[in-house]
Amino acid sequence: MSFVFENVSKQFLNQNESTLQRINLEIQTGEFVCIVGKSGCGKSTLLNLAAGLLTPSSGRILLDGKEVNGPGVERTVMFQEHALYPWLTVRENVEFGMKLAGVSKEKRREKSDYYLKMVHLQGYEDYRVHEISGGMRQRVALARALVVDSEILLMDEPFSALDKQTSNCLREELQRIWIETKKTILFITHSAEEAVYLADRVVVLKPEGGTVSDILPISLNRPRHVYAPEFVEQRHKILDAVQGV
Repeated sequence: MSFVFENVSKQFLNQNESTLQRINLEIQTGEFVCIVGKSGCGKSTLLNLAAGLLTPSSGRILLDGKEVNGPGVERTVMFQEHALYPWLTVRENVEFGMKLAGVSKEKRREKSDYYLKMVHLQGYEDYRVHEISGGMRQRVALARALVVDSEILLMDEPFSALDKQTSNCLREELQRIWIETKKTILFITHSAEEAVYLADRVVVLKPEGGTVSDILPISLNRPRHVYAPEFVEQRHKILDAVQGV
């Protein structure tokens, strides 16, 4: 499912200048694209536009040639905060959307078992949210996003609030899941290292005017090793692009 931004701009009512201007970007089916840039450059705004949670001030967003006019079942969003329901168990959180949609109990159990196993949470199905760690909560949120089985996964800095060891573990899991599922992923991050580790391409936004300054292909073989010279070189290229060097 191709995902196309055509001259997309966004200006909020209380702003004199646009947060995003003339964004042109095409994301191919199954591609992993990371968006990086300084704080305030419009990364989250871009993702919210892609999700249909915001409407462009001008331009348009197309999914397989059809204009996006709001949220849709082909797109699932995972935010930085896990937004789990604390009164529900791990399994109940994962199954929540399916239950609302009227999916049978047997089918909900089948799918939740599959995705909880995928994120390595077998044995924690009946735990409450407060009984598991922050990293495990993000695993639950990831399983909840995956169980919808949307073609496109939109992720807004989902690991940034976690400690380094946990975030490294989760990005490894995400890469493995992406390889298995072939989903199209648009991923927002502040981390050049995370972008190089995950992405097929890295899109750099500059804060001055909210435009695309660079699109950098990452052609390194997977799995990628953060201390490999070619990895470090790509990381520095992204850092330089973010800084406008």
